[in-house]
Amino acid sequence: MASHSITVNLSFPSKFSSKTRFAFGSKSQLSSAFRALGKHRSRISSLIRAMGSSASSQKPDSTQEASKTDYGSVSDEEWKKRLTEEQFYITRQKGTERAFTGEYWNTKTRGTYHCICCDTPLYESSTKFDSGTGWPSYYQPIGNNVKSKLDMSIIFMPRQEVVCAVCDAHLGHVFDDGPPPTGKRHCINSASLKLKPE
Repeated sequence: MASHSITVNLSFPSKFSSKTRFAFGSKSQLSSAFRALGKHRSRISSLIRAMGSSASSQKPDSTQEASKTDYGSVSDEEWKKRLTEEQFYITRQKGTERAFTGEYWNTKTRGTYHCICCDTPLYESSTKFDSGTGWPSYYQPIGNNVKSKLDMSIIFMPRQEVVCAVCDAHLGHVFDDGPPPTGKRHCINSASLKLKPE
């Protein structure tokens, strides 16, 4: 049975933290647990309704789709065995391939682009567009499988780095000059990706 996990940010009695995580096997178990919270039920009943009757059949999100491997414990030596020299340089050492040299910069094949390190699906080909930059560009990632963080490696030009949410592989950077509907341009290194055609 699928397990549902919800993070609750509410004011609870001192025996609960202000940010409490609950994980239950079914909607009915979750409902029972919330009833046990007594007077706090009214504050969180909307969460039960938000789950809906088909919560267990919804597509899993980001980390739920990933394997159970603890990628944080994978050593550089192990990554070097799994990846090519270029893939290791880009994904684990935050490198960048030269423009117009990557395998996917001009690819029109329909399919899904996965992380080269952990196989997490990152981008759909339907969100790929020709940015003219020489790198594969996408206006939207798949779900929460890609996360961004501030990159200060160039002091005078702070950027938003994008990484795989599962294994923290460096993918590229995201900029605010993309097309609708997001206006974002995920500028990604081909070496960090693996295309699985439809």
